[in-house]
Amino acid sequence: MKIYHIAYEPEFKSRDIHLWTDCNLGCQACYTHYEKLDFGLLDDPVTKMKTKPKESPPTRFLSLAEVMALLEDIDIERVIFMGTEPALDPELPALAEALHRKFNCYNIMLTNGLKLIDLEHIDEVIFSIKALSENLHLDYTGKSNKTILRNFATISVLGKKLQAETVLIPAYIDAYEVECVARFISGIDSSIPLRIDAYFPVGDNPWRAATAGEV
Repeated sequence: MKIYHIAYEPEFKSRDIHLWTDCNLGCQACYTHYEKLDFGLLDDPVTKMKTKPKESPPTRFLSLAEVMALLEDIDIERVIFMGTEPALDPELPALAEALHRKFNCYNIMLTNGLKLIDLEHIDEVIFSIKALSENLHLDYTGKSNKTILRNFATISVLGKKLQAETVLIPAYIDAYEVECVARFISGIDSSIPLRIDAYFPVGDNPWRAATAGEV
């Protein structure tokens, strides 16, 4: 199992479970290589990321038994699987099932959507669509988005609760591109919500931060 970090949000009785895998996308603005801790534990992480060098990958991972032991005495209503790409951990479905059975919790998976997994014990999928234009997606991630868009439609047909998210990067993945993503989503199901995140500078990328007004 590729779990290296777990954070708890008492107000929401939520566990954020971070997994580290060799991600199947190479997103230029990915922050996970610069900060491995949950952002909820950091003071002003956005400012911190502007000058932060890359970190080494984690070297210590938790087994399924260790994870369940850590959660033993905590009131949990919601679990969020996140990280580089949680769907690439082959043990994730077993963990989701174990958490369902023990805590009857609501399981959410954040994913780039390039790989589909057994979603029986995943209650909601938050699906990151980087760009609708294939050429732009190739430039930003190094991969085509054809499989990703097809998988998004597949999950919708399965009846799973589904959200989408994208990142507004000024003068790159801009307002027009975000609107294209929104139109794609509404063409599948107009009730699926889309969250637009503001890009913040990370690494050697040339783009400036998106303002609240632009978002």
